[in-house]
Amino acid sequence: MSAPLRRTVLRSASKEVVIAADQPFCVIGERINPTGRPVFQEALREGDLSIIEKDVAAQVAGGANVLDINMGVPLTDEADLLVRAIQLVQQVTDLPICIDSSVVEALEAGLVAYQGRALVNSVTAEDERLEAILPLVKKYDAAIVALPNDEHEIPMEHQRRLELTEKIVRVATQEYGIAIDDIVIDPLAMPIGADPTVGRETLLTIRGIVEQWGLNTTCGASNVSFGMPGRHAINGAWLSLAMSAGMTSAIMDARTPHVVDAVRASDLLLGNDEWGSAWITTHRARQAAEAAAAEAAAAATASA
Repeated sequence: MSAPLRRTVLRSASKEVVIAADQPFCVIGERINPTGRPVFQEALREGDLSIIEKDVAAQVAGGANVLDINMGVPLTDEADLLVRAIQLVQQVTDLPICIDSSVVEALEAGLVAYQGRALVNSVTAEDERLEAILPLVKKYDAAIVALPNDEHEIPMEHQRRLELTEKIVRVATQEYGIAIDDIVIDPLAMPIGADPTVGRETLLTIRGIVEQWGLNTTCGASNVSFGMPGRHAINGAWLSLAMSAGMTSAIMDARTPHVVDAVRASDLLLGNDEWGSAWITTHRARQAAEAAAAEAAAAATASA
């Protein structure tokens, strides 16, 4: 008998987002992250956060439901940057926030600054990390992304990932009193170019997590295509497969229409977009924007 499906509730000061199997897929925008962005890194070192406003606008326009914020820049005060970034994002959007840091002090500073109910990204099954992060999750009434790897391995077989998921659930719920609905598992989406079995193993992990605990799941959607050409096509196909296996959210590039369209089409086909209303509304809005752009271009040409 399958476990009951869970509902993970996130909030900003004025907006609530529910991650659940009977809800539209939760797109967690990944863009507010300096990794691989040298210009952004340099701006942050100089205390300039203005790029964040552009990132927020682009992701909101692309259809993000939650925004991930990571301020991990070497040679900076990450806690201070994270607080400032969270405060800025809260000023320009009402989307809930996923606070993304491996630094415990930065996580707590971010949780103190955030006005709402955050998602914390992330914790592993390592004893030391569980002991450091789960008390903060409980103290600040947050939800948590957890990865089923520990100090010994990043397991490749889905059976081992499920064993470590069991540990995370047991420790979080029994030792720290965290509600099972507030545990979101990252099933470890790995680069398909490095091992052709990783996609299948991750899908088996997702199905096992849903069947045994009913938990919500997420992943870094672009991980699967790393090192491969045509990454957007791979990412879109991956998310559709993962959604059919039970995945309910992903940390992904909300600015990429091809990938977001694959997610929203999957919502439609899986019955989470009643009568296709969201799909039709988005399509009509896109047609109107294209028509307006064409009209503006024609007017500019006529007046030249």
